[in-house]
Amino acid sequence: MELVRLDFSTAVEGVMAFSTTRGQVDGRNAYSGVNLCDYVGDDALRVLDSRLTLAMQLGIDLDDLIMPRQTHSCRIAVIDEAFRSLDIDQQEGALEGVDALVTTLTGVVIGVNTADCVPIVLTDQQAGVIAVAHAGWRGTVGRIVEAVVKEMCLHGAQSHRIQAAMGPSICQNCFEVGDEVVEAFSHARFDMDEIMKRNPDTGKAHIDLRAANRAALMAAGVPAAGIVVSQHCSWCESDRFFSARRLGINSGRTLTGILRH
Repeated sequence: MELVRLDFSTAVEGVMAFSTTRGQVDGRNAYSGVNLCDYVGDDALRVLDSRLTLAMQLGIDLDDLIMPRQTHSCRIAVIDEAFRSLDIDQQEGALEGVDALVTTLTGVVIGVNTADCVPIVLTDQQAGVIAVAHAGWRGTVGRIVEAVVKEMCLHGAQSHRIQAAMGPSICQNCFEVGDEVVEAFSHARFDMDEIMKRNPDTGKAHIDLRAANRAALMAAGVPAAGIVVSQHCSWCESDRFFSARRLGINSGRTLTGILRH
């Protein structure tokens, strides 16, 4: 399985962050060869096979690969020993409607699934805290990354020590939105000159989700120098990363995860 490594602005010993790629691509199959998301209509056995392959590649047990069932919310789940002690059904319930995870555990991969939205991994090496967030336009408007930073700080992190890296997502040129989305960002007090432009030919608005989340991270106290933005566009590189806008909702998802050894 090919993984795209996500590097932080400075090396973080003992922490690995990555995004998966689609694997073998068949134009007739929107799920391709690698999909770890189990609620997008893919065959359950194929999803399980992808998860097993990744777990083996990372040298972890399947139970150590933890992903929420995302709903474009701003809810955060803390993965701790209490969570790990729950049975499978209880864990699934705790992960329902969750779009970000925070943990201080080692040997556990926490990840989110995306197909155009922005996946963000965060770490405070000194505190031993890692996190991952799924930021679509709704989560971005809700400033999910600010909530994640606050949660990390409850577990010993300090915002000025946090580093963040964004995985593959749709670029501004490809992310055309309606005026209702523009209004939502404006009401959320984003600098529209910084994150929005209009196509001069169509008059349509284009939002820069990466810039919006970068601004939200900085508002939460994360230094600008500690934020790395991937230049991989899921739409432009839909042969390598999943794009729901290009492939449809019934397609695979790119997993972005982080692991602390």
